[in-house]
Amino acid sequence: MTNVALCMLPQSSMKIIDIDASRVTMKQRTGTERYSYEVIAALDRIAPADVSFRLYTNGGCERLPPLRPRTTVRDIRLPRLWTHLRLGPTSWLARPDVLFVPAHVIPLIHPPTVVTIHDVGFRVFPEAHTARRRLELELTTRWNVRAARHVLTVSQATKHDLVTWYGVDPGRITVTYHGLSETFRPPADSHLISDVQARYGLQQRPYLIYIGTVQPRKNLTRVIEALAITLAAGYEIDLVIVGKRGWLSAPIERRAQELGITHYVHFIGYVADSELPALLAGALCFIFPSLYEGFGMPVIEAMACGTPVITSTSSSLPEVAGEAALLVDPLDTNAIAAAIMQMIDNATLRETLRQRGLARARLFTWEACARQTLEVLLTVS
Repeated sequence: MTNVALCMLPQSSMKIIDIDASRVTMKQRTGTERYSYEVIAALDRIAPADVSFRLYTNGGCERLPPLRPRTTVRDIRLPRLWTHLRLGPTSWLARPDVLFVPAHVIPLIHPPTVVTIHDVGFRVFPEAHTARRRLELELTTRWNVRAARHVLTVSQATKHDLVTWYGVDPGRITVTYHGLSETFRPPADSHLISDVQARYGLQQRPYLIYIGTVQPRKNLTRVIEALAITLAAGYEIDLVIVGKRGWLSAPIERRAQELGITHYVHFIGYVADSELPALLAGALCFIFPSLYEGFGMPVIEAMACGTPVITSTSSSLPEVAGEAALLVDPLDTNAIAAAIMQMIDNATLRETLRQRGLARARLFTWEACARQTLEVLLTVS
């Protein structure tokens, strides 16, 4: 049975924007879900009085951000094929000015739609995905760029990829960079750092930290191999891997066992956002030499917490990091190891990157992202 929960109905004179909020309500948000949450919250904060939103969910409404009364929430539940059998027909019949899909596929039946495409990493590194997942991503990306009135990307790199591989008119694409949650800042109390380190057993040695889904695209096998090189050179340092297991994660965990360094590698799983700043601030550096990123939100989150960053020369990461990170070739394990050892040895470099990172992170705000997004939504409508 369809469960419909309605807030105040918008006035007919308003511009009405429907939004797929299904990714916001997930219990454990990763990158695209966090983007959806933050951009919806910011849109609700900055929209003028003549714009209202209808959010569509598939359960989990209690995990939506705080919303103003004029925003309507419709909970239209269905266990399977929710997007095509619930979201699409319901929004089409409701006749909004535009539908915004921030992190998923456009329904087969849909009103005028704007979609955010976060990356096409499956094209660049197909070996980092299962065959089934590659097919799903290829089909949904092709459909999205064809069906959308306008496409948002979160970096110039992803815009370039869509133009190059899918022939999308650059005039149909707008880049809206991610923002930064206020959660991510250096902890005011140093005891917060020691407390969270004690909770996860990280008091024995300095540590590197990675945050993100555990999957091949994140290049964690090479990070673990680079750690082994670093340890063999006489350094004593741990690697903390934060994030839920993704596809093909077992070989990544097995690599630490094969190298005999499991004592130095900590897979601690998903960690709530409230604990991440202290974990980041307590690290020697944040390491994120991903093979491909549409944006790389953890990079600016680490910078905002005052943590020096090692990241990749590939995809959007140089665009996001600017001159505030140590960049390495993600395919060169020795280069990753050399960067780790350079970070350990050079306190001046760490402090320079820390200061540059704090300044860089201030450039990214969700309000700026929401204003650009709203401008596109109103233009399309």
